[in-house]
Amino acid sequence: MWQLLQIELYKIFRRPRTYISFAAITALIGIIQLGLKMDGEAYVDFVMSGLKDTFEFDGKILNGYLVCYVILQLLLVHVPLLIALVAADMISGEANMGTLRLLLTKPISKSNFMLAKFFASAIYTLILLLWIAFLALGVSTWLFGTDDLLIQKTSYVVQISEDDVFWRYAYAFCFAFLAMLTVTALGFLLSIFAENSIGPIITTMSIIVVFTILSTMSIPLFQKIQPYLFTTHMVNWKELFDEQVNDQNEVIKGSLQNPQRITGSVAMLIGHVVLFVGAAIVIFRKKDVLS
Repeated sequence: MWQLLQIELYKIFRRPRTYISFAAITALIGIIQLGLKMDGEAYVDFVMSGLKDTFEFDGKILNGYLVCYVILQLLLVHVPLLIALVAADMISGEANMGTLRLLLTKPISKSNFMLAKFFASAIYTLILLLWIAFLALGVSTWLFGTDDLLIQKTSYVVQISEDDVFWRYAYAFCFAFLAMLTVTALGFLLSIFAENSIGPIITTMSIIVVFTILSTMSIPLFQKIQPYLFTTHMVNWKELFDEQVNDQNEVIKGSLQNPQRITGSVAMLIGHVVLFVGAAIVIFRKKDVLS
């Protein structure tokens, strides 16, 4: 199993398309950081324009923690496409090259074969998220420094003290990995139904787009199914940046406002990963491989 996993990882990282994701991520984050470095104060003034008369902040609003938050908001919407480029190619790519049937002649079960494929794509997803974390958090704090994190929500403002921020980002990136792993599992499942990777990649992104629209529409019919859509839970990493307040309206340091929403989303995402991967294994074991 370990040897097969190593082979699959070698296949992933020898393909040029794998590095498209890393190059795209680097370029996008670099552009955002450059823009905020050049004209970030104007951006902050625009975002906080409605609070100047009622809120006073004694510190540096534009700091690395805020920049990382902005990057995550903008970037995590597009990362699924980059993940689908690899995950949706895991089985369909082998079928397209005509090597899938040859691989299955080896003394290994179809289940182990599928698990090795999925774990390899999961490791790729993890490495991509670690690269995002390095650029978005590490480089941003180096360029902009650190201070309290000030986030404007829909109807209120959250101010998190500087020494209470880093652990939230650590958990946020773990949550983001789980969300992206769900996309990996979906693309992996769809890859067994095609002999060309274009179809599974487009289908994966189409499902995410449709589910995202359904997750955000305030229509009673859609609201009934929203809790069961994985896209509804993918954005709940933001809950890590909400704090509880006591009866005197004072912030409780180190607290989370809705921890049950986070744990519920984690459970739902894990359930989807297990469902997608389990379905892929069951279907593939019954499938006649002719490619």
